[in-house]
Amino acid sequence: MISSGNRVPSSQQVSICAAGRTLSAIGLALAIGSLASAEPTEHSDAAVVLYSPGERENFPREPLWGDTHLHSSLSQDAYSFGVTLGSDEAYRFARGETITATHGQKARLDRPLDFLVIADHASGMGSMQELKAGNPKLVSNPRLQQWRALLLQGGTAAGLKISEDGRVGGWPKELNDPEILAPVWQHVVDVAERHNSPGEFTALIGYEWTSWPKGDNLHRVVIFRDGADKVRDIMPFSSFHSDDPEDLWEYLAKYEKDSQGRVLAIPHNGNISNGLMFETRTRAGDAFDADYATRRARWEPITEVTQIKGDGETHPFLSPNDEFADYETWDQGNFIGTPKTDEMLQYEYGRSALKLGIDIYGELGVNPFKFGMIGSTDSHTALSTADEDNFFGKHSAGMEPAPGRERRLVGKAGDILTMGWRQAASGYAAVWARDNTRESIWDAMARKEVYATTGPRITLRFFGGWTFEDADANSSEFVPIGYTKGVPMGGDLATKRKRGSIPSFLIAAMRDPLGANLDRIQVVKGWRDENGDTLERVYDVAWSDRNERRINRAGRLTPVGNTVNRDNATYSNEIGAAELRTVWRDPDFSPNEAAFYYVRVLEVPTPRWTDYDAAVFGTSLSDESSRLVNQDRAYSSPIWYDPPPG
Repeated sequence: MISSGNRVPSSQQVSICAAGRTLSAIGLALAIGSLASAEPTEHSDAAVVLYSPGERENFPREPLWGDTHLHSSLSQDAYSFGVTLGSDEAYRFARGETITATHGQKARLDRPLDFLVIADHASGMGSMQELKAGNPKLVSNPRLQQWRALLLQGGTAAGLKISEDGRVGGWPKELNDPEILAPVWQHVVDVAERHNSPGEFTALIGYEWTSWPKGDNLHRVVIFRDGADKVRDIMPFSSFHSDDPEDLWEYLAKYEKDSQGRVLAIPHNGNISNGLMFETRTRAGDAFDADYATRRARWEPITEVTQIKGDGETHPFLSPNDEFADYETWDQGNFIGTPKTDEMLQYEYGRSALKLGIDIYGELGVNPFKFGMIGSTDSHTALSTADEDNFFGKHSAGMEPAPGRERRLVGKAGDILTMGWRQAASGYAAVWARDNTRESIWDAMARKEVYATTGPRITLRFFGGWTFEDADANSSEFVPIGYTKGVPMGGDLATKRKRGSIPSFLIAAMRDPLGANLDRIQVVKGWRDENGDTLERVYDVAWSDRNERRINRAGRLTPVGNTVNRDNATYSNEIGAAELRTVWRDPDFSPNEAAFYYVRVLEVPTPRWTDYDAAVFGTSLSDESSRLVNQDRAYSSPIWYDPPPG
């Protein structure tokens, strides 16, 4: 099992030696001495031998699965679109209960999640309910009077009008009245406390800071490590206060100072930022300095790279030699319909941002974009559904499962019309945590031992070091070897190494037990060469059916095949592999070049949610959707190499 493996022995433990590991002479002597002196019928502190593996382990044993970005009816846009489900229903659904969706369908996950963050927008949280009820503080604004009339009218068209007016004209400041927001926030915290069950299910407390200057997405999800005792009486910081991330960081710093708690922020949807999310200047237009880079890396240790509004790993324009770059691509424009240009793309995608980060490191000695990667849904239905065969859409206005929903209008931004088929059934966050608790999950995010998937629960381990051997990949001690010889995903390669050694990586991936087999494991490398240029390369390092498949002269691996039957939305696991493991060494390593490495795991092709819709409802696919081939994937957090000074 790659999810746990055997445990690391200490000098007080007795263990069978495995490949790549030996007991020290002192440790062996202590172990033998303990056995020799132990009396089987008497207890002696000096004779205690740690036998139970759970007592011996000192590393995360399994991935926990969750969604860090879910909206309920407390979000003003979700409520405008008619969502009726609140925080309580959202938690119950995530925990595996059957819930009646907004438009009457029964919905349930095939497996519960381990954790959830309900990240309702801080801007106007809960205010639309008050507006519909006729709160005098709100209806005094003529625009809000018009919105109330639309809310009372109901329906998809009314919701679209409110959404478009809010995006173009801005959200009226009355929606952020503290007298309305304070009790709503306290309700959010109280519901999270009721559903938080350490060891069984974790309800992390958070919200979304929704900055979008001129329609460019700078959104962040704010997640607290703490419970109600520290969080209940604060006021969430929203874009009504400021649209500058630096002001958000100041708020986070003040929270930590005042409460002695912990908090972080997660950027998302750089692909709708029109070049703003990872630009290399501050919001004030200044070039980064070391202080800015340090604060950004401190407060934003992870980034959401896949969700319903498209995949944010990379773009075919940025990665023309990557045959898998064009996956669920959204690249039309920003929230208000300002068209996108090619020049913007490098500042929008995760891989490019990682390259920008090592470039800035070369200039400042600090990397502002040293982030781990997760996925989450950004669903506005209160239902965390990221499976292709159980997808309930972005919002409830015509996007819950129904015949022809792929042809319906999801949103209108200027001249840009987003149709239903563009939605991606994505994604989830996996964290390697020791326990299912707020503290352990948050700590995994802070140290970046996390990864993203587009929905499937693929198990992925990724370690980097200098001394991994081929035998380590198949050892029963796989996991402890990874931690003792190297660092896990999210870490930094040790700069101290034997002269002439090159980085080696211990990698294993296992299919979702209820899902598709694996096609391949790839390592994505980005580096800054000695001329100051940033480059990238994708390496196929392990793949299924190795006896039949080869890398051709063009450097491409033979495709795995495709068993998808689109007529009935089925596929076969007769191709692919249930598990892949390898040790890979960088053949192009230079000790003077800063670099990052992350793993991308690809499944064999499977039906897309549009295929399942067509099969269930007996409809035909639209021309656009019929061209889409789905190949779900996972992205690890990177491991970095920074050359030693001098």
